[in-house]
Amino acid sequence: MASQRAWDRAYRALAEPGRRGGTTVLRRRLIMLSAQVWWHPYWSAPASGPAVRVALRDRVRELESGER
Repeated sequence: MASQRAWDRAYRALAEPGRRGGTTVLRRRLIMLSAQVWWHPYWSAPASGPAVRVALRDRVRELESGER
């Protein structure tokens, strides 16, 4: 879940309107975090289809919105 949370934060930072500079670092971070989330051993389980990935993203967004 930590990688997904970091991915969401990096994505939001990259999507900020008027952002200048630092986009290369954020894009590289997103690529690295995407690989970590995608290749995590949990996803090799038979019951880990697309719906489970969506549920993870939704849960992380819920947690993130509660921290603000």
